[in-house]
Amino acid sequence: MDLHLKGRTAVVTGASKGIGLAITQALADEGVSVVAGALQGSADLEALTQRADVRSVAVDLTTTDGPAALVAEAASNGGIDILVNNVGAVRPRLDGFLAVSDDDWDRTLTINFLAAVRTMRAAIPAMKERPGASIVTISSVNSFLPDPGVIDYSAAKAALANLCKSLSKELAPDIRVNTISPGPVRTDLWLGSGGVAATVGAGTGSDPGEIVRKQEAEAPTGRFTLPSEVADLVLVLASDRSANVTGSDFRIDGGLISTL
Repeated sequence: MDLHLKGRTAVVTGASKGIGLAITQALADEGVSVVAGALQGSADLEALTQRADVRSVAVDLTTTDGPAALVAEAASNGGIDILVNNVGAVRPRLDGFLAVSDDDWDRTLTINFLAAVRTMRAAIPAMKERPGASIVTISSVNSFLPDPGVIDYSAAKAALANLCKSLSKELAPDIRVNTISPGPVRTDLWLGSGGVAATVGAGTGSDPGEIVRKQEAEAPTGRFTLPSEVADLVLVLASDRSANVTGSDFRIDGGLISTL
């Protein structure tokens, strides 16, 4: 199926690895010119810049001016058609709510909520004159599945989903705004040396591999989502094949959430 994305311009945040890298690659494979923002690059992202129309921009999206600098780089050759808010981070809170400090809350809300706020605020003026413009934001099942083990992350993602729903009403029909809510995904966020499984394992004396296996078993499909599967969903939502879809959230969790 032709998604009619060739020749369009996209901005992807948190693009050096995991879901962000997969999204960047998928967009580039469809002929999209991608500006990929990340705090640090990666060998995989650098390799992608050598074979596709991808520009890697080193930017700290937790600063007040970082998101605007990234958007300005993308808009320097014209407007922006697609924005993918992907940057985010999570740290398990093993000691409960009272142990989460103001600094912890500031860091979590900044990377998971304010970075998207600032990026969208900068990008929207460059998207309004682009027919079919689309914002896709990577949220989380924790936006509607509050978990005390990631209490600040859950709250930040809930705020993000709420914001995107509001924006979908304000910006229609010029810009479509949708969210994707993944469950556990096979990325460093879960599987890396400092990821959820390793952190919980170290804090509870458990084998990280067993933590992963138990989490996988909670989904009817029996596995984590692949980054490429999230990226494929982004492509559809960014394309005119979903031209009348806005204000929607798409869950990709292997059936983990069993409620309607």
